[in-house]
Amino acid sequence: MDKTTLNVLKTKAKEIRKLTIEEIGNLGSGHIGGSMSIADLLALLYYHKMKVDPANPQWEGRDYLVVSKGHAGPVVYAALASKGFFPVDWLKTLNQGGTRLPSHCDRVLTPGIDMTAGSLGQGFSTAVGMALGLKIDGKSNRVYAIIGDGESDEGQIWETAMFAAAKEITNITAFTDYNKQQLDGYVKDILDLGDLTAKWKAFGWFTQEVDGHDIETLDRAIDTAQGQKNEGKKPSMIIMNTIKGKGCNFAEGIDKNHSMTFNLDKAKEAIAALEEQTAK
Repeated sequence: MDKTTLNVLKTKAKEIRKLTIEEIGNLGSGHIGGSMSIADLLALLYYHKMKVDPANPQWEGRDYLVVSKGHAGPVVYAALASKGFFPVDWLKTLNQGGTRLPSHCDRVLTPGIDMTAGSLGQGFSTAVGMALGLKIDGKSNRVYAIIGDGESDEGQIWETAMFAAAKEITNITAFTDYNKQQLDGYVKDILDLGDLTAKWKAFGWFTQEVDGHDIETLDRAIDTAQGQKNEGKKPSMIIMNTIKGKGCNFAEGIDKNHSMTFNLDKAKEAIAALEEQTAK
């Protein structure tokens, strides 16, 4: 990746974070923590990796994204609005009556959403099913899926993992947002995942572990996953070490930052702090 592209993607990630903070602040509460931790990945996917057409969200040649941790809807909406799938003004309607942007992603309501998610674990299953369907049809579209580390407590995640490996579903690239926190506390205290990289390898996936906030490293990991030459026909998992709330000064890396209550004034202060931080 050249420096110009990298700088553009860093700028887009910052824009997505700002829109997300303002979007939730306008509502007064929302899932800030797990939204902010995947902003860098979404900037990379929507602006560099995925084939998408904002003017035609149902384009048959598109790549698909399933955010199985569906409570991260606010950051997905921010990325879609930034990319031009719908007007940025829609973000002011988040989770309000009559909105097309509900708290959790809904493919029926929101242009650019490929799969409804909310009940943890189910989105990942459908993502693998989508990839299998594309494989059976001989299509070249790719499926990308994002799961949470708290979501990885769900047995359905591991059933899906076994299925994808057994069926050699290589047209999916999955990511674990490994921010080490979930709704009720720290993952290690609630249900420790152990050596997550070793676990995914044991389940038959081509597995890499990277800094989830380093866009250039993420880009290389995706290329490596999709160009694997010596690993056989394996699905790909990229475990992203991230910080919950990354880029929001009152949420980053603190306890109980899964869903937070804050007003628009506090949101604007956080946006100003983000601007100052990234300008250094």
